[in-house]
Amino acid sequence: MLPLIEKLLHDAGCADNEAVRDAVEEACYNQTSFVDAVLDCEGVRERDFLVALGRTLQLPWWEANPTQPMDAAVRRTLPAELALRYRLLPLKLERPEEGEEGETVIHVATCDPLNLVARQHLAAAVPHPVVWHLGLRTQIVEGLQKLYGLGADTFEKILRGRGDWGSDEFREEVTVLDDEEDEEASVVRFVNQILRRGLEQRATDIHVEPQQDRLRIRYRIDGQLEELPVPENIKSLQSSVIARLKIMSRLDIAEKRLPQDGRINLELDGMGIDVRVATIPSVEGESVSLRLLGQQQFNIDRLGLTDTVRPVVDELLKLPNGIILITGPTGSGKSTSLYAFLSELNTTNRRIVTIEDPVEYKMPGIVQIAVKPEIGLTFATGLRSILRGDPNVVMVGEMRDLETTEIAIRAALTGHLVFSTLHTNDSIGGISRLVDMGVEPFLVSSAVRAFFGQRLVRRLCPVCSKPTAIERSYLESIGFPIGAPGEIREAVGCEACRDTGYQGRLSIYEVCLVTHKLQHLVNTRAHPAELHRQALEDGYLPMREYGFQKVLQGETTIEEVLSVTAMSRGDHESGAERAARSRKTSAATEPALAEV
Repeated sequence: MLPLIEKLLHDAGCADNEAVRDAVEEACYNQTSFVDAVLDCEGVRERDFLVALGRTLQLPWWEANPTQPMDAAVRRTLPAELALRYRLLPLKLERPEEGEEGETVIHVATCDPLNLVARQHLAAAVPHPVVWHLGLRTQIVEGLQKLYGLGADTFEKILRGRGDWGSDEFREEVTVLDDEEDEEASVVRFVNQILRRGLEQRATDIHVEPQQDRLRIRYRIDGQLEELPVPENIKSLQSSVIARLKIMSRLDIAEKRLPQDGRINLELDGMGIDVRVATIPSVEGESVSLRLLGQQQFNIDRLGLTDTVRPVVDELLKLPNGIILITGPTGSGKSTSLYAFLSELNTTNRRIVTIEDPVEYKMPGIVQIAVKPEIGLTFATGLRSILRGDPNVVMVGEMRDLETTEIAIRAALTGHLVFSTLHTNDSIGGISRLVDMGVEPFLVSSAVRAFFGQRLVRRLCPVCSKPTAIERSYLESIGFPIGAPGEIREAVGCEACRDTGYQGRLSIYEVCLVTHKLQHLVNTRAHPAELHRQALEDGYLPMREYGFQKVLQGETTIEEVLSVTAMSRGDHESGAERAARSRKTSAATEPALAEV
């Protein structure tokens, strides 16, 4: 082994690591990058090794700054294909001051300064002296994606026809992509990169949106939309990208005037991914939205229910009949909760049948039906057939109309346990929604056993979150339970969470049990304020208070809870009234369950 490499391994603390030494010897024998060989070994700290490498080679250290935008002007100096192939990140062009002598130099960051081939190709492609910097491999890759955009090397070769960076030797290595077949293959590769990157980033949705002068691609990650950097010239290939997505989802590529719905089945690293596709015609072209649905293990324990709500859920799932409704807006996690409840009930002595639009997740042991309005299979007609099929448990994807709702109520009154969803702002609002749809109040009070309200909030990153102190006056103004056990934490941001401070999402709930007293108020068409007051007396815990419990458990932040919950009538109580009610909540839960 070369003395320089021996010294580098010693300075980085890897000299005694047999796996590292074997990997380096193999890299030297195969004439591949020994830096990559070391960084790919388990137990090697990337920063420690590269800092030792920079100290030995006397190279300045470069650290990524998430708040500092990349220099777009330098992007045109270094071709994307070259930069991405050798992981060379152009940082800036440094020009001499006016009146000073000298020439323009380009600053470039690398994680492998010993790659002589990369140095030669860079010298041939860039007409400026190079000032080298050393940086983390992960940060350089992220910087390249941010500067050039996903798939920039592919589109650069398509549009230029060939790579030409001033060197005959380098020109021979570039594949010419000037025929239709190669261009199509490159578009296929780019679309695959979009999907793979979205799955790696834990995106739930991907939006391909044509704009007047560009094609915008955005991911929804942890409920927040984030724009994906793409090449500037992607607009010229907009129709090819959208056509590829439509072909994958078996849609009519010639139909561009009407919305279409389709589905893509993917496999990534052995895991099946179901993608729901929807196209919308716009004035700038077709917009495509993709909902990514991975294979999940549904378990009620993964819902993270608090100690006050979990016993309520367990008792409700033991009921022989009745309707359990989950309320909330689109994307609030209702389907996940429903599947978790069904998974808990999915035993050999129960027959469970669902009707959904569409079937989002396939569950073994459960009969699942997808509605098809074009052939007359609606929620109502499907539900009638289900009831003739001897089910114990029925799940209706959504109560959209009076006919479906009345059939579901009839099923609950004839001995079936029915689960479904409603689009309302809170759980108690589900009562008014059913009555407004035309359901008689006595049927609502007789059939429905509980209303669940649900929202999703971002979960704090376990790596970088830290305790914080908040003014007492502010906590009192939002109704936070001051003095309750627990700790308030805040989001910070690190590499693990992409500097957002959050990683993943969790559900917050409110459960309104339809007790005898509440039934009486429903039958008399009482005002929603009266319903809310009675529910509080029966042990109802508003969603904001449930969220505050998650804050005290260190799982999310006050800002996240406030962003998805509205101040309820209970939030106007004084601190003493709130404390007294909180003490009574646990005691009130068991009698309320007994009534249900």
